[in-house]
Amino acid sequence: MRILGVHGIGNYWEGLDPGPAAERMAGVWRRNLARGPLGEAAESYDLTVAYYAHLLQEAGGQSVGGGVPLAALSPDEEQALRYWLDELELPAEPPQGLLTWPFRQALSFVANREKLDPERVEAFADRHVKEVAAYFSTANGSRRRTRARDVVLDALRDRSPRVVIAHSLGSVVAYEALWRYGDEGGAPVDLLITLGSPLAIPHAVFHRLDPAPSADGLGARPPVVRRWVNIADTGDVVAVPKGGVARRFLGVTEDITQRIHAFDFHLVANYLATGAVARTLDAVSVAGEPAGS
Repeated sequence: MRILGVHGIGNYWEGLDPGPAAERMAGVWRRNLARGPLGEAAESYDLTVAYYAHLLQEAGGQSVGGGVPLAALSPDEEQALRYWLDELELPAEPPQGLLTWPFRQALSFVANREKLDPERVEAFADRHVKEVAAYFSTANGSRRRTRARDVVLDALRDRSPRVVIAHSLGSVVAYEALWRYGDEGGAPVDLLITLGSPLAIPHAVFHRLDPAPSADGLGARPPVVRRWVNIADTGDVVAVPKGGVARRFLGVTEDITQRIHAFDFHLVANYLATGAVARTLDAVSVAGEPAGS
């Protein structure tokens, strides 16, 4: 079974060319699928990963998530952080409203509520908002979004996968690429699995998608995709608002929310090892060709 993975944030491998980085990442994904109920069956999957992280980096190869967390945010990055925090259901204090909370105070509250390490949450927020902002940026004629999307589109053309598994920001890149793939007559994709997806975050992501939501305020499953299963950890602060993907997008076959990991709430490694992913992939194998094809 041909599977195309699309990675999420925090996957820039400095000093490694895109080809070797993609191969190494595919090995990581395959090993983590094998950690779960699929076991050795995962080794038979023809799995590749579309690697685009290098395209979201600043000139000179520095990671957009590097440096001191939350230091020197650009206006786009600060806006992305405010939009994201607005979805995390902070208490309405201080009186002037949620978006005026000092960033570190707000993130510390989230960490304490979710029983997470505040420094890890802060560092994660730094990576998340910087890569999201880099993807959507139009500053100075930025073409990062187009180039990242084209990496996934080229992989769809080359591989004609039966399954696409997209994690985190990768679900946004995959969503947009799949619409273009369908428009140009690409082969049907039996299954799209989105993991820890921010697709439903209103202002930071949802309202900026291409194609844009319809006049009635809804997105839709890309027509080239036959089934769409979304999986989110109950503690994943990127997959917000809770249950938002099924509410905001028509054609989502199943939206699964469950506790996956107590502390590493967004790691693709933990998502790939879940029973939910195994059952969803098994259903594709049973419905069609043998798993190794």
